[in-house]
Amino acid sequence: MPNLNKLKNLSGKMSIVGVSESDQIGKVPEKSPLALHAEAAINALDDAGFHLSDVDGLFTAGWSTLDIAEYIGVQPRYTDSTSVGGSSFVIHIAHAIAAISAGYCEVALITHGQSGRSDRAPQERHLGIPMVQFEYPYGIIGPPSSYSLACSRYMYQYGEDRTRNAMAEIAVSTRKWANLNPKAYFYDKGMTHDDYHNSKWVSWPFHLLDCCLVTDAGAAIIITTNERAKNARKKGVNILGVGEGHDHSMISQMPDLTKAFGIKTGPQAIEMSGISINEIDLAMIYDSFTYTVLVSLENIGFCKPGEGPDFLLEKSIKPGGNFPLNTNGGGLSYTHPGMYGIFTIVEAVRKLRNEAENRQIENCNLALAHGTGGLLSSTATVVLGI
Repeated sequence: MPNLNKLKNLSGKMSIVGVSESDQIGKVPEKSPLALHAEAAINALDDAGFHLSDVDGLFTAGWSTLDIAEYIGVQPRYTDSTSVGGSSFVIHIAHAIAAISAGYCEVALITHGQSGRSDRAPQERHLGIPMVQFEYPYGIIGPPSSYSLACSRYMYQYGEDRTRNAMAEIAVSTRKWANLNPKAYFYDKGMTHDDYHNSKWVSWPFHLLDCCLVTDAGAAIIITTNERAKNARKKGVNILGVGEGHDHSMISQMPDLTKAFGIKTGPQAIEMSGISINEIDLAMIYDSFTYTVLVSLENIGFCKPGEGPDFLLEKSIKPGGNFPLNTNGGGLSYTHPGMYGIFTIVEAVRKLRNEAENRQIENCNLALAHGTGGLLSSTATVVLGI
């Protein structure tokens, strides 16, 4: 079990001082993943008012930090390539504050670049892993089929119609937020619930509009001590609480298809931060699928198991509503290069710094970002504040 007393001693001691994306996101076939990494890193450092020479800690997933460091021109004293899917970059925040606290580094760069839409190189799983041997022969191949199994169980357990209506609300409201984001890859200003229900099937119970985009994109985050943050270009955003973990790889081995590891990471991050979940002003929840959002809200503790549909339908999650959720347009409409978690942090920081322009929300002082990786396998939760 994590030692929460020790974790609470780290609460608010480190700051995010820079965030940014690559110069272009969406469909960028002319740029490699390494180029997207580099652009995002330089842009985030510029946002912080720091330089490459300041970076002494490097964190990424999917690529070796050896390749990233060489390409962008840094020689880190601390390096971390933890790779557990889309939650990895949210997990890296926890690892960065631990490394900085221990004295291994002082300025941490978390960077990501991925050509999910344009990459033509095969991304095959190793033939020796259990998933390929025991699930692939039965057609359980890739996230849509695996996540749809989990969602089917949730519908059976808590009701199909109410679950479907909640997923439709997520799908439509998230696209409304995307219409306010000039960087969003997908716009649809006229989408209705009927459009959602009539969209083509992908893997039952998922319609096309339940599923995330596939894009090219990069993003980066700069973390440092509060003391060093005083010299940053902008006021730092405090890291108040963190949580990370995973409990399976294959979907067939998930302990409970209606409960991801967020049942542990969410409460841990909230308790470490010393706040109540009701104080959260913004929720940035990984949305590989609409079901991912629904189950994550329950797991984190915004509502009880099975109450997610009622919670979403009682709240207003669209622009101007009382529960701002995935305000950049999310993985459903803004960008999703394959691993999306870092983008939840970028948006949360911008909201807290009042930099989100026409999608800014009033009185945004506390934000929660939640990443999911693998096949509902890994989760990470971060609470940020000003």
